[in-house]
Amino acid sequence: MLKIVAGLGSIDEYIPFVQAGADECFCGYVPYSWSKKYGTIMPLNRREVFCYNVQLGSFSELEILSAMIKKHKKPVHLTFNSLYYIPEQYPEIARIIKQCMELDFRSYIVADPALFQYLREQKIPCEMHLSGETGEINSLMVKAFHFQQLTRVIFHRKNTLTDMQSVIQKSGTGLEFEAFVLNELCQFTGAFCNSLHCDEMGYLCQVPYRIGTVKSSDQIQKHSLSLFPEINENAYDETGYLCGESGCGLCALYQLQKAGITHLKLVGRGNYTDFMEKDIRNLRKALTILAASVDEPDYQKQLKRNLFPYGCSRNCYYAS
Repeated sequence: MLKIVAGLGSIDEYIPFVQAGADECFCGYVPYSWSKKYGTIMPLNRREVFCYNVQLGSFSELEILSAMIKKHKKPVHLTFNSLYYIPEQYPEIARIIKQCMELDFRSYIVADPALFQYLREQKIPCEMHLSGETGEINSLMVKAFHFQQLTRVIFHRKNTLTDMQSVIQKSGTGLEFEAFVLNELCQFTGAFCNSLHCDEMGYLCQVPYRIGTVKSSDQIQKHSLSLFPEINENAYDETGYLCGESGCGLCALYQLQKAGITHLKLVGRGNYTDFMEKDIRNLRKALTILAASVDEPDYQKQLKRNLFPYGCSRNCYYAS
């Protein structure tokens, strides 16, 4: 059974997201002491934002969240998504993780292979998920991390269904596999993105773009993918919400399940809370449709009829 993993921007979102149908959550935790010392150019989580809810910034918030997790029984994974750290930061991160583990936060999403290695050398018995920010993933890479007690592989946004299925089949048993399914389809692969996600400047990924095959110096194929494709206005609800407007993989759920994916990443830290709740409910509805479908065409037909009667965003994660 595919499980929904939703991004938290604040502790206030945990209960609404769980009630909407999330099986797990993930969030960033950046102590103010870290931000004060290193600023935005040496980030802990690549989300050094204070002006709106993107991550947690105090230990007291973790304490409150820990209490809610014990009551509602839905785990939260903490993210450490920077691609690398300077040597002095590794012991500091280890101390942060040990503090979090005292509150029963057991699982961590890690992008830096060196941090992965350091935590194992320090014999810190946490669960680790290989972040989608790590970069290109193949079966040999997964096996190398598996020897160090890797729990889950998170595929990045540009992995194809065929690639994911191949890696899963060759990686052996005992691993979980997570794929992006809703929101924030980006023109960049996280491992090769040099944009700073902070308050001081706009995100590079929000710059309008068009992807296509260049035929000449001034011509791009007309059918190329745009960040802002033309969408039927009737597809939006009265609040301006459209499921998967900035990235959608719902049509691919049948293939994702067939490939061996176990968890679905619903991105949305910093998004409107009510939009995220609708995303979770729609993803849950899509999984219900999937479970009742006889084959892939039947699933896609029922999905479009129930979730997208007036059309979808066409910002497809896994378009063939």
